[in-house]
Amino acid sequence: MVKQSAGILLYKRTNEGTKVLLVHPGGPFWAKKDAGAWSIPKGEFEGSEEPVETARREFAEELGSSVPEGVLVSLGMAKQSSGKIVYAWALESDLAVENIKSNMITIDWPPRSGKHMDIPEVDKAAWVTLAEAQTKMVKGQIPLLAALADHLGQALPKPSAGDEASGQASLF
Repeated sequence: MVKQSAGILLYKRTNEGTKVLLVHPGGPFWAKKDAGAWSIPKGEFEGSEEPVETARREFAEELGSSVPEGVLVSLGMAKQSSGKIVYAWALESDLAVENIKSNMITIDWPPRSGKHMDIPEVDKAAWVTLAEAQTKMVKGQIPLLAALADHLGQALPKPSAGDEASGQASLF
């Protein structure tokens, strides 16, 4: 069965242009990865949970904060290279990344070793421009970014070679 996830892409309008909130996965595998590693806050469905409820739950788990008030706008879905389907909603709001606190998860590390390690599901969050996001986020989620730009009546800008995350906060 195809894995399915749902998430919320928070965005805000700034003097530097539209920025989106992305999260970086925790743990030793992702520790030194940046380009192509960031994601919208999202997670897999549990049981018969509705996708939008999954998105709300995962936002709270990964950021330690309830979804801000406002209207969720469907961005549709995107298929990642793993085959996972990701459903997403956009929400215009702000969130102080320095105040977020991710839930902890247990992983096998090293893989298939039988040894367990507790890690934060998310170790960093950052507000990045749409151009920066295209460099930082998992490629399979970029269509969701394009859907947001379309919703806002903007063209998705081309990322430049010097794009780096700004407004980044480490959680641990």
